[in-house]
Order: sequence, then C-alpha cells, then structure tokens
Amino acid sequence: MLFYTLKRFILTVPVAIGVSLVCFLLVHLAPGDPLTAVLPTDASAELQAQMRTLYGFDKPLPVQYGLWIWRVLHGDLGQSIATGRPVISEVFNAVTNSLVIAAAATLIGFVLGSLLGIVAGYYQGTWIDRAASLISSLGVSVPHYWLGMVLVIIFSVQLGWLPATGGGPDGSGNRSFDWNYLRFLVLPAVTMSVIPMGIIARSVRALVGEILTQDFVQALAAKGLTERGVFRHVLKNAAPTAFAVMGLQLGYLLGGSILIETVFSWPGTGFLLNAAIFQRDLPLLQGTILVLALFFVFLNLAVDVVQSAIDPRVQRA
Repeated sequence: MLFYTLKRFILTVPVAIGVSLVCFLLVHLAPGDPLTAVLPTDASAELQAQMRTLYGFDKPLPVQYGLWIWRVLHGDLGQSIATGRPVISEVFNAVTNSLVIAAAATLIGFVLGSLLGIVAGYYQGTWIDRAASLISSLGVSVPHYWLGMVLVIIFSVQLGWLPATGGGPDGSGNRSFDWNYLRFLVLPAVTMSVIPMGIIARSVRALVGEILTQDFVQALAAKGLTERGVFRHVLKNAAPTAFAVMGLQLGYLLGGSILIETVFSWPGTGFLLNAAIFQRDLPLLQGTILVLALFFVFLNLAVDVVQSAIDPRVQRA
C-alpha cells in the first residue's frame, strides 16, 4: 500500500508541472491587454510601462513563467490587478466556499445516484429500471442554470421557504453551519447535485448489473447465503468504482460551477473566475485556475489511494 501511494505521488509531480504550464499559457493566449482593466483610457505611455514592469509583463514568456512558478512554490500567487489584494487570500476564501457547496452537492448526488443505480441494476428491464434511468438521464440533460432559476421561482419567490441568492445571512460567505447559513446552501447544492446524481446512477446501474451476472454471486446464492448477504457482496464490489466517480465529480463541481455560483451569487471560485474574466485580472485568473487544477490532480491521487485501500485488486492492476 505504501509503495503504491508513493508511486502514484511520484507520477503526480510531472502532471502538476504540466498543469501549471498549461494554466500559465492559456491566460496569455487570451486576446487583449489585462492592464486595460485598471488603467484609464488616457494613461500615458510612461504609466503603462511602469505597470507593465510592476506586474512583469515586460519580460519574455519563459522568464515570466519561471518567476511565476518560483513565487507559487513560495505561496505567493501575486496581487489582484483589480483589487490590489493578495491573490492567495482571495482564492483561499473562494475555494473554501466552493468546497462547501461542491461537497454538499456531491454527497446529495452520491446518495441519490447510488440508490437509483442499485435499484435500476437489481431490476434491469423492468419499469423500475426505466423510471430510474429516466431520472438519471434528466439529471445529466437538464441545464444547471435553468434548473437553478426554476428552483428560485418555486421555493424563493412563490413559496418563500428559502433565500434566492447570497452566501449567508450577511452575504459575505462567512461559514457558521447553523440553519441561518445552511438555508442559503440548499438551493445551489440541490441544483449542482443533479449531474453527479445522474452520472453516478448510470455508472452504478451498469456496475451492479455486471456484478449480478458474475459466477461468484450465483455461487453465494447456491451456498444458501441470504439476499441481504449477497447484496452486501455486490455493494462491496461496486463501492470502489462508485467512490472513484464521486471523487471525480467533486473535482468537476469545484471548478465547473461558474453558472450556478453566478445565478445564486455564491462567493466561490466560479463567481471569482467570472469576475476575473470580465475584469481581465490576469494574476487572479491564473491563481484561481492553478489552484483548481492542482486540487483536481491531488483529488485524483486521493481517490486512487482510497480506491486501492478498498479494493486491493487496483494495486495489482
């Protein structure tokens, strides 16, 4: 187990380096000058040159990348062009808020998706399977932003049960985890959970159906094991794949929630990325993308390690 974990970590290092290089180059390929977001239209050439030197935009790209990655290794992601605040503090607060909503959405999606997938897998070919498959297909197909607006209209405007937007009672995103805070989390978390629910349900359905056809399941039933005992063995064999899918969905939700966080004004990474894009805030954009990408890389590492701990066959493969 230790050797497998060390091997996976070593393989993660070049991936992380490649991710940092891609993050650096992508934002530089975007059209326009990021300094136009903060400089007045009548800024003198001298002021433009000073700002370009201050942010290092006057150096060649390889030099910029080397200086940037050196600062990143020392925990410095630069300063936001728009606000002047350290990027690391802005990103840390946004990532924490996004992690809260992504974890809640993943948990909801995992529970509902696993239930739908197990039921559909056990009753393949019946109306129960068709109903569960229809629900999972709708979860994957329905646009996030549209579902979010529908939920706001129903539960906020018409019924008045839940708040429509905001990251908490004071709107700052401060986390207290009492009902006053959690009620702001319900609608965005439910909205974000439909896609992981559909993906997990379809994966678990296919996996359970395949496991039920294997010889060891028939042998367990022939030896007189109860239906509950056979069910436990099926779950044990399906768990590694289900957890792997859940981990990947958590990473996707953390970095792919721009529309949802914008609709609900949730102060997370999606909201921050949206602001950085429109303000042409290059350091903030770079720092946010890098943190999200590295989180996804190391989340994959954690999922592999947990999956190998649950199912030792992964290590042998």
